[in-house]
Amino acid sequence: MQRRVDDAPDWLCARLQLPAGSKALHLICMHYADGDPYQHEDRWVNLAALPQAEDADFSVQGPNEWLVATIPFSDAEIGFSAGLMDLKLAEFLASKVGDPVFTVERSTWWEGQAITYVKLSYRPGYRLTTRY
Repeated sequence: MQRRVDDAPDWLCARLQLPAGSKALHLICMHYADGDPYQHEDRWVNLAALPQAEDADFSVQGPNEWLVATIPFSDAEIGFSAGLMDLKLAEFLASKVGDPVFTVERSTWWEGQAITYVKLSYRPGYRLTTRY
């Protein structure tokens, strides 16, 4: 896992409606199944909403599980897309440049305050099924 506190980039401020200069925790995580990489997580957490995230131990409980246990969300936006692996993702997901990649982008808010943005990328063969 990679983690750092940084000024939220302009694109994130625009997406989450954060003021310029907002501090955010940036996490890069890899998830494995039976030793094989299956999900790359690129997450930003708004530290104005969750300052305790800066010191949270995500080695015991992953960021998503920690967020769900720490704060509810009142609004969410989810986008799904298909694309092609770039070099960085191909290395993380043990794939080849140009292989297909399925991506989910999710932003959540609690009563108007931005909580998190995450981009989840999955290696070839991943399947998503939903039921309502």
